[in-house]
Amino acid sequence: MTTEEFADRLLKSALGTIEILSIHLGDRLGWYRALADHGAATAAELTARAGGHERYAREWLEQQAATGILVTREDGRFVLPEGAAEVLTDESSLAYLAPLARMLAGAATQMPALVDAYRDGGGVGWATFGADLRESQSEMNRPWFEHALPDALAGVADLDAVLRRPGARVADVGCGGGWSTIALARAYPRAAVEGVDIDGPSVELAMRNAKEAGVAVAFHHGDAGMLGDNAYDAVFAFECLHDLPRPVDMLAAIRRAVRPGGMVVIMDEAAADSFAGPADDTERLLYGFSLLICLPDGMSHQPSAGTGTVMRPDTLRRYAVEAGFRDVEVLPIADFGFWRFYRLLL
Repeated sequence: MTTEEFADRLLKSALGTIEILSIHLGDRLGWYRALADHGAATAAELTARAGGHERYAREWLEQQAATGILVTREDGRFVLPEGAAEVLTDESSLAYLAPLARMLAGAATQMPALVDAYRDGGGVGWATFGADLRESQSEMNRPWFEHALPDALAGVADLDAVLRRPGARVADVGCGGGWSTIALARAYPRAAVEGVDIDGPSVELAMRNAKEAGVAVAFHHGDAGMLGDNAYDAVFAFECLHDLPRPVDMLAAIRRAVRPGGMVVIMDEAAADSFAGPADDTERLLYGFSLLICLPDGMSHQPSAGTGTVMRPDTLRRYAVEAGFRDVEVLPIADFGFWRFYRLLL
């Protein structure tokens, strides 16, 4: 790559960063939703609908049109096209990505702490990242859990059979905002489903989400060690294992908690089998999450395995075997976002 080519790449990256941060502003201020719900608007009309300062709204509207997100009408009003509206405002769509901007903006605010962590080997914990990351992860995963998870699990016959056992007891470890737990409870109403998370504010968020969804689910503040022995027919861990400082300890606790004939399922990022550079867009995105969020979170508690987001299948298999499982297999669940489902064999 020549000097000019790399300079051009860096400029394009800067434009992408500006776009992400501008999306974060529009999302947090409710301006996209106001445009989606009520149609074209001038700056004065937009702020009358959603609040904010008119001068800033005008600059934002013009920037959004300049970058091609909004369209300008002949009467001077700005329009949010239907496709962009789904991605930026439809919380039920599998294409909903507005929370991604909030997640990256939330990570960027911790840059001074991240620089320190990279210098001295420390970390930046989940609690430090705060509501931006906690809520954005929950909101971005919600459509997949609500709309894709039930069919995905139903397509694995022996797993589905375990979950349909009368009175089956199911635990969702690292449940975050609770949408995975809620989806399990809805899909398997005869099961007793519980969510567990080490982050207190996440548990509170999960309780609120379950109440608003009208689903009766028990949530607990704690880790897998609180599950007890031989108590569950199935245990899930959705997109959390790679964040943990001691993943083997968690898996060992899960191994003890599952009854004979039960199931343990881990959903984690669909990292490639091995490292290669340059990589595809998925791998690049996973490394971005790892650099800014997941690795610093895992390193914030020592001793730490320092796994990071790019947890390859062989790494998970090693953790599982060390925790007492026989082996790991990939479940036949395809086209599920950036994730892969693993079954840990007892």
